Amino acid sequence: MTIYDELHPLHLSFFILFGITALLCVLFVVLKMKSKKGPKQLEQEKHNATMTSKMEEIKTTDSSVFNIWPYVSQLKSAKVLTNKIKENELVYKVYRDSNDDFEHILLATERENNFVSLIVNRNKKKMMGYSLVDSNGNYSLT
Repeated sequence: MTIYDELHPLHLSFFILFGITALLCVLFVVLKMKSKKGPKQLEQEKHNATMTSKMEEIKTTDSSVFNIWPYVSQLKSAKVLTNKIKENELVYKVYRDSNDDFEHILLATERENNFVSLIVNRNKKKMMGYSLVDSNGNYSLT
């Protein structure tokens, strides 16, 4: 008998454990990818609840504007926004309510007078979601 013959069951159990571990890792990655949330489209009531009677336009160069670019990437991945519009032309206007609670960032789309409105909760420093609006402020669910 050689040493290799004595270690053979050990090699077999190593390969079985390696295979099981690899399968668990693949399963974990697949489940993690499925549970990843995409951008959330807000219902009209929730969108309207973030608007006060006095929404003030602020300059897009204002340093206190929320960082939207990670969320914009998610919107492009979900095909809500297209890659055709250049990033320097994407932000159309930014509005903030009089209480400084919410920010509405209007992003230009390919369709004229239609915008994607990003709603930011400034108190929680968190993106609430997006809405599709036209130039008259009409909400749509498309």
